[in-house]
Amino acid sequence: MPASGVCDRDAALLLPGYTGSKEDFLAILDLLADGSRRVVAIDMRGQFETPGARESDGYLASALGADVAAVIEATGAKHLLGHSYGGLVARETVLAGVRGASFTLMSSGPGALTGARAKELRAMLSALGVRDGTTPDRAALAAGIWKLWQARLEPQAVTAGVPAPIVAFLAERMLGNDPHGLVLMAQHMLTAPDRTAELARLSGLPTLVIYGENDNAWSPAAQETMARRLGARRVCIPGAVHSPAVEAPATTADALTHFWDEAETIAARRPAKTAVMPLRGLAVRAGAGSVLPVRLPLRAVRRKPTRGAPGARRSWMILAPRKVVWTIVHQTLRQT
Repeated sequence: MPASGVCDRDAALLLPGYTGSKEDFLAILDLLADGSRRVVAIDMRGQFETPGARESDGYLASALGADVAAVIEATGAKHLLGHSYGGLVARETVLAGVRGASFTLMSSGPGALTGARAKELRAMLSALGVRDGTTPDRAALAAGIWKLWQARLEPQAVTAGVPAPIVAFLAERMLGNDPHGLVLMAQHMLTAPDRTAELARLSGLPTLVIYGENDNAWSPAAQETMARRLGARRVCIPGAVHSPAVEAPATTADALTHFWDEAETIAARRPAKTAVMPLRGLAVRAGAGSVLPVRLPLRAVRRKPTRGAPGARRSWMILAPRKVVWTIVHQTLRQT
């Protein structure tokens, strides 16, 4: 939340990537909230502190996208951002018909992961005993993940100079993930179809593709091409790799804030659709002796009859949900 507690701008929802969590956005949350907006970061299903799915179908991209749609409805978020694997999930939400003020793909590609990171992911699955369509049970997977952490991931973090408290958190998070979720999400990352053409057909949705200039997952060239296909704004963060929110928080937050502000300005300028109420003789009593035809935004057309004797001349109240507006409309109705 903004320090002032006042949210003048639309809320944003941030989705983490594979093996990630809401904490990946800690470095930019305050910076984004300073733009007078509420910002929500979550663990997706099976990630860290969010419970896993009971059945494997619960990790389908469409199921995770439905979770995101439910969070959007609960929080009222208008801006949706997906980082890496979170971008693949976020696009499922958008393609399912959930439309807000904007959509952002951060360090996320058009389809399946390729290159060196894809090879690493396949090697991880092999080390966990996932091969030829068979998957070990949960206990065996959990033991394999712990062994993988101790033998490979923890030494990599220490060698990279990651502070000890953060290494301890990374270990807690890795072991907090649902083992089956890690496997099924990895398999989806390696087989995800390219749905860029479907996204491109969505008109009127401001879209941003943002990534680090040294991204080692989906290549910068692939993301640039995707942005052109989408007709999206493209922002390349200098010096960043695969996690701009961690590696260049100030630059990343500034780019997001400018994009979101502009998207809201475009939405505010868009003329509201109007409709004339389809009732014969319907009119608004606008002043002494003056009568005007009713023309209200579609979202405002909701009628409620006032009390009156059966068959008598009745009044209708037209309600505009965002304003306290009560317009008395006179209409003679026959008793039915």
